[in-house]
Amino acid sequence: MPTYAGVDLGATNVRAVVGDESGRVLASRHAETPQGPNGIAVTEAVLEVLRNACADAGVDPTAVVAVGIGSIGPLDLAEGAVENPANLPDTIDRIPLTGPVGELVGSDRVRLHNDTTAGVIGERFYSDRNPDDMIYLTISSGIGAGVAMDGNVVRGWDGNAGEVGHTTVDPNGFMTCGCGIDGHWEAYCSGNNIYRYARRLHDEDPVETALPFADPEFSTADVFEAAEAGDEFAEHVLQQVANWNTIAVANMIHSFAPLVIYVGGAVTLNNPEWIIDPVEERLDDVVFSNVPDLQLTTLGDDVVVKGALASALTDGTGDRSRAPG
Repeated sequence: MPTYAGVDLGATNVRAVVGDESGRVLASRHAETPQGPNGIAVTEAVLEVLRNACADAGVDPTAVVAVGIGSIGPLDLAEGAVENPANLPDTIDRIPLTGPVGELVGSDRVRLHNDTTAGVIGERFYSDRNPDDMIYLTISSGIGAGVAMDGNVVRGWDGNAGEVGHTTVDPNGFMTCGCGIDGHWEAYCSGNNIYRYARRLHDEDPVETALPFADPEFSTADVFEAAEAGDEFAEHVLQQVANWNTIAVANMIHSFAPLVIYVGGAVTLNNPEWIIDPVEERLDDVVFSNVPDLQLTTLGDDVVVKGALASALTDGTGDRSRAPG
């Protein structure tokens, strides 16, 4: 039986799945992403997880027809590698991927995507509708998007399209993004920054709140927990987050005209009523064209690794008509 594989390389974990021609997962493995001493250590972890997934599926790696990889970036597609990944230690400057993976499976059919592009490929492939025009948006520690438009997956010349978290939502630049630029979406609405935004708002207007600003462990999760408990200031913070999210999502709708936007990432998966619902309520007021369906990802935490598998099956398109099964 022909088999295919998908790999998800994140800053925290490496995951691999082996599947059949229909996209059914036969086996999966995961491990922690090495934090050093160099990029080769990360490459070796990817290869080991993929070997183990193949072993669990009862197939030799050389029986794998094609592999898709969804990875943190930035990517160097020409070299098939990750270059200076932002969320790993500075000692990890380059992570070779397509060459070593191709050698392991004995195939040159290895496709590398950034993780959100893999996500949109997965959503497209596994969706009931298999739509030609759609977006996969992740709101997690950072924010990014994968886009399919007119049946084509948008990658950019260097594979780094979809960095929507670094689009400007606030020209006044109240918050500074981790990249150093003021006013970016990610600076207000990502898991790494919602709690910082809450603290900054409170500095401007120190109203009574249960938020534990003095606690060194204060995090974005505390903001959501306080809002759930009825804390008015925490609710206010999340309403502001919803406003910024609405502006950014509306910009994507006007740019790409999707039929559906699937939203994932840890912040969304853990708090859909605070992330998806308020944006849905506001879109009719700010979008002059057709408003797409906005819904929680159907693939949960598996969206990137299953998208990588779908890429292997469909030559990087997510179009089920191009799958062998």
